[in-house]
Amino acid sequence: MAKKQKFYVVWKGKKPGIYDTWKDCKAAITGFKGAQYKSFETFDMAKKAYNGNFEDFKGKKKETTRLSSAELKKIGQPNYHSIAVDAASSGNPGVMEYQGVDTKTGKKLFKQGPFEQGTNNIGEFLAIVHGLAYLKERKSDRIIYTDSRTAMSWVKKKKCNTKLVETEKNKDLFNLVRRAIDWLNKNHYDTPVVKWETKAWGEIPADFGRK
Repeated sequence: MAKKQKFYVVWKGKKPGIYDTWKDCKAAITGFKGAQYKSFETFDMAKKAYNGNFEDFKGKKKETTRLSSAELKKIGQPNYHSIAVDAASSGNPGVMEYQGVDTKTGKKLFKQGPFEQGTNNIGEFLAIVHGLAYLKERKSDRIIYTDSRTAMSWVKKKKCNTKLVETEKNKDLFNLVRRAIDWLNKNHYDTPVVKWETKAWGEIPADFGRK
């Protein structure tokens, strides 16, 4: 079965526009700090998005799997005295970035990337560690939400268990990984890192909206 065509909108990049291949989109954003881009299923959707604002399209949510009322009651509501972190990677490996936001308001608290050659798991790991350092520096008792069990495990083990090989293209990213591991080994924290319940609450507030 042929892979379904996608269209890529670049609002901010080396050359903003609409691209019909990931290769061309990647060339337009790689190395551009603060790049804004997203994929769409049809050209008409991409055209509408390009003529609009990135902020209006980046957070479009997927419909969530319906849970029973009993399941929803058991899970309860999110703890809004928290921050939420997430990462996005276009390709594996591919252009990756991560960010942390206020869970209730969605206000961006920190953002790193895009990195030219990374993976989503590395981004999720770095996002949690960045969040831990961010909250500790501010002596905050807020919790951290993540939707990645893999990253939670890596943080707990103080190890980034990636199979990605370090190259000239991603050496800056691996330097950041080493700094994160060093921080985990040298710092004590009491901040709970909690799994975001996507099926009950929708996409995590820090989601980049590019799924």
